[in-house]
Amino acid sequence: MYKVYTKILQISGDVITVEAEDTGYMDIAEVTTRQGKSLAQVIRLDGARVALQVFAGSRGVSTGDRVRFLGHPMRIACGENLLGRIFNGSGMPLDKGPDSLENLIDIGGPPVNPVKRVIPNKMIRTGIPMIDVFNSLVESQKLPIFSIAGEPYNDLLARIAIQAEVDAIVLGGMGLKYDDYLFFRDTLAASGSLSRCVFFIHTAADPTVECLLVPDITLAVAEQFALSGERVLVLLTDMTNFCDSLKEVSITMEQVPSNRGYPGDLYSQLAARYEKAVDFEGAGSLTILAATTMPGDDFTHPIPDNTGYITEGQFYLKGGVIEPFGSLSRLRQQVNGKTRPDHRAIMDTMIQLFASFRETLEKQAMGFQMSSWDKKLLKYGRMFEQGMMSLTVNIPLEKALDRGWEILAACFTPEETGIKRDMAAQYWPNNVTTSPGHKATS
Repeated sequence: MYKVYTKILQISGDVITVEAEDTGYMDIAEVTTRQGKSLAQVIRLDGARVALQVFAGSRGVSTGDRVRFLGHPMRIACGENLLGRIFNGSGMPLDKGPDSLENLIDIGGPPVNPVKRVIPNKMIRTGIPMIDVFNSLVESQKLPIFSIAGEPYNDLLARIAIQAEVDAIVLGGMGLKYDDYLFFRDTLAASGSLSRCVFFIHTAADPTVECLLVPDITLAVAEQFALSGERVLVLLTDMTNFCDSLKEVSITMEQVPSNRGYPGDLYSQLAARYEKAVDFEGAGSLTILAATTMPGDDFTHPIPDNTGYITEGQFYLKGGVIEPFGSLSRLRQQVNGKTRPDHRAIMDTMIQLFASFRETLEKQAMGFQMSSWDKKLLKYGRMFEQGMMSLTVNIPLEKALDRGWEILAACFTPEETGIKRDMAAQYWPNNVTTSPGHKATS
């Protein structure tokens, strides 16, 4: 039997408070008003006093309205019939398709015990050289994309959704502008990738509580796909909007604020979502890429600061490109030794030379005379930016490695790169001589 209460003690913003018994944290309730019915979620328990966040907002709610507790957390449908579908932040269809009421599962469950996890060892290819070559994405990895407002992080996520070598994509959008939602929908539909995707979209005009539900719904559906044996990539954008929604609710609840007004459990809230990334033994995997905009490009802001302690590196998007010195995939060494023998050599050498190029740019800006070596570095840096860093470059890993050799050969001799002679002899293009009397094979 559902318990029904007819007295609301307090209405504060979109949070209502009632006295209730035997109610669980995150349980769902149905609020019946003159305008109709709306769902609400338990967000705080204080003895018999229960605070609920109303999904559709508290406008029209009065103290005499009925509150019926359903006795379970938020549930969402799962299964192959979700592929190609678009839903809002509470799981209702946005694509004019039918409601899906089969195979309902609870959201917000605990992550897999780390002891039971498979060590990540498989690469996810994306066709983006700055990821595949220099910071390889690994199955079951959790990585944020740190950026600032105005950078093309949604474009990058859409491109990854189209090109990533996975079985299914689950996209969770939080606080999106309507144009961004249409961009994701139309871009993936035009590429033919929508059929392997599921969207859960919260726009800036939707209720705050739906923003908080999006990561949990997205990850719950993705986890079921992974348990059925599929390689799943979860794309979340923008986690800063999720954290701002947490902040808004905590202020409404009059909780004691922590750093810059964010709740004291911000780290735990983020970790509960990111730690869902897993490679199931004998089944599939769940990998997470989450865009996080940094206010003022500030790494010390609570959101990127807490995120960095949880995740296994980050991609840093700056100036429309993935910045090589701000980006790091801590699991890349698990896979880039299994791709091609020259992968690590190209990765290390090109980044080292690009660092020298950046130093040369500083010397040039200060008016120093450029040596012949400096001129080589300047040529190399421009070719690297155009041929590898630009997000317009769209080539498989092997072609990206070949292009790396071509860029090196266009600017330096094999000895100047510091690459081992036997490696250069095998991969150096155009039969460039690696040492007197010894010619490399193309």
